[in-house]
Amino acid sequence: MTELAVEGADMGTLHHLDDHRPAPTGAGPVDLTKTAPAPDPAQDEAPVVKAPVSRWVRSGRAIRRAATHERTRTAGRLTVRHGMYIVGGGRIVARRTWEGRTAARYERMLRAAEAAGNLDLATEWEERGARFRAARHQRRMDLLTAPVKAAKGAAAGAGVTAGGLLLLGIFLAIANKDFTDLATPTMALIELVRWIVLIISVVWGPLVTLGPWAAVLGLWAVGRHQKAAPQWALPARDRSGEGAPITPSIVVTAMRDLGVSTLKKAIKEMGDVGAQMLSPIVIAGCGVEVDVHLPSGVSTEEIQNRRRKLAENLNRHEHEVFITIPPSPRTVRLWIADSGALDEPIGPSPLVTDPDVSANYKTGRAPWGQDLRGDAALVSLFQRMLLITGLSNQGKTASLRALALWLAFDPKVEFRIGDLKGVGDWAMFDGLATVLIQGPTDDHVLKVTEMVEDAAQEMNRRLQSPGEDFEPLVVIVDEAQVAYGSGAVDKNKIPLGGAKATSRYFRAIKAIHDQGRAVNVTTWEGTQDPTNENLPKRSREGNHIRSSLVLGTESQARMAIGDAAIDGGAAPHKLRQGLDKGTVVVAGDGIKLAPGQTSVTVRTHYIDTDQAAEIADRAKAARTGVTTLHVVERDDERDPLADIATVLGSDARVRTQEVITRLTALDEDTYSGWSFIDLKRVLDDAGAEPYKSDGRMVVARDRVTAALANRDGDGSASASE
Repeated sequence: MTELAVEGADMGTLHHLDDHRPAPTGAGPVDLTKTAPAPDPAQDEAPVVKAPVSRWVRSGRAIRRAATHERTRTAGRLTVRHGMYIVGGGRIVARRTWEGRTAARYERMLRAAEAAGNLDLATEWEERGARFRAARHQRRMDLLTAPVKAAKGAAAGAGVTAGGLLLLGIFLAIANKDFTDLATPTMALIELVRWIVLIISVVWGPLVTLGPWAAVLGLWAVGRHQKAAPQWALPARDRSGEGAPITPSIVVTAMRDLGVSTLKKAIKEMGDVGAQMLSPIVIAGCGVEVDVHLPSGVSTEEIQNRRRKLAENLNRHEHEVFITIPPSPRTVRLWIADSGALDEPIGPSPLVTDPDVSANYKTGRAPWGQDLRGDAALVSLFQRMLLITGLSNQGKTASLRALALWLAFDPKVEFRIGDLKGVGDWAMFDGLATVLIQGPTDDHVLKVTEMVEDAAQEMNRRLQSPGEDFEPLVVIVDEAQVAYGSGAVDKNKIPLGGAKATSRYFRAIKAIHDQGRAVNVTTWEGTQDPTNENLPKRSREGNHIRSSLVLGTESQARMAIGDAAIDGGAAPHKLRQGLDKGTVVVAGDGIKLAPGQTSVTVRTHYIDTDQAAEIADRAKAARTGVTTLHVVERDDERDPLADIATVLGSDARVRTQEVITRLTALDEDTYSGWSFIDLKRVLDDAGAEPYKSDGRMVVARDRVTAALANRDGDGSASASE
């Protein structure tokens, strides 16, 4: 019936019963039987079947996940921590008991006092130890006669007790008129003893059971109080150790756990467990300082190379521990900061807070900042070349500018400043400096080079005028790496930058380094990322004061402040980029160093641009009007080819060396540094090349004259028609 009804149904309104989609229009019965879909050719390929994972592999993965899970690790730390509390507590109690029964404590303190050089304290501990031994000897001698005394005492006690009980019984018998009361006190005592024995017999079992657990609990409490567990197993609040004071035991433990087997063995063999290695720990600024005398077989380099591990053993960050080498052999000096102290600012510069500040180039010292001990870091700038290096944006310009701002209060000092960054960091010196050039282009490099060359010429003039008292001239070039790295050449094809002797900038700086100090002409350079290209060796080694902010590598640090300072413990490459801005490591002359030290770390005062402008205005008020040039005024440029023709005169041929000598006599400032290469370049460009005659290089007058005629003809109006 159902099938007939379905066949007679309207095909236009019939729906498939399987998926409820509209049926196609048209006559014919509807097949209600589901049919398999047509095969898809794209699915004819066999599916990829993954190989079954072994049960052992699955089990191993599950075990690994369980073992490395945070809950498992937490439970492991908890188990180890409380277990070590018991072990450590037992060790501490045993040590206390041993020290209480022996003279070990007095011996240890005596050796520590002798190691520290405190003879008075050593004598006191020696006397205490002697008194302890005498008292212990007397106790032991008393033990020999103790049994006899105990027996006599027991007999006397028994007699007195028996007599007392009998007397008490007599009193009771008389009072009660009962003769049997004579034994009542004695029987009462016996009954008391019976009850005591009964109580002990009842309580003894639980005491025997609970006693060991109580002892373990006591050891656990001692170990927990002393944190006698590995650092990694302690809770986070105890594991950090921040702010913990530095004690001799902490320093010795930190040295022992450095991983130097010879050092660890030597400490264990020392009678005082390493205390003799340490000098007294003294407060030094925002931290403490201690000298550690290393045992034989341990080098200072091994300790320096483990600075990070040593800091972690002391519960400090790496930047909070400084290792230097004092004069004593096989000794390292540790300066350990209070936790977080180096992240605190040091306060404003005296230039900002003191409106009456003054400066003296010859006798004064610039207030640059504070050393790690908290003492003022004062720098003498008298006749000293200065170099400061560091990575970009670490406070190099501000540190260099702070020294110049102080020196600006001495009206006798003349500044010539080249800022090859050109963003206004030195703009406040407009009106203080006689020359101020700001900008990063090749044109600015040329102007700065001419400024330095002009200072070198002034130096030569002073050197040729002995006996005069010359005013200080300080030439400052910030971002000097731009000048050293410049590939620009002047119109005579002479390079401005580079580290070769042909570089105009390098040659001028080197000339001042060689002789400028004698006539009060000095250079200050600030440069980034010191390399042989950015800072040539002959230039960096000509500075009296070499300082560096944070650097990326040890090789850069050696270029910046020298091998001696790095070997002595200086580590500007260990400073934190971005966090230790303004912190400089200073080596060389001009700043106070501890005896035997080759460097000092200084946290410089930060003076921002607005404060610098206000300080500069105060310095300007102490000077008469200073006109600041933004380009070096130089005489008319010489024409080398015309000058060569002049010095040749009527000679047909002149040796090249003689030509250079005549040119120097003609204009020493221009030609004093000329070599055969410079002469040949000018002649080759003009087509008047020197040649050999009788085995010597000569310059021909007719060639030079022809070259001049051709050049003048090419440049004339008639020649262009």
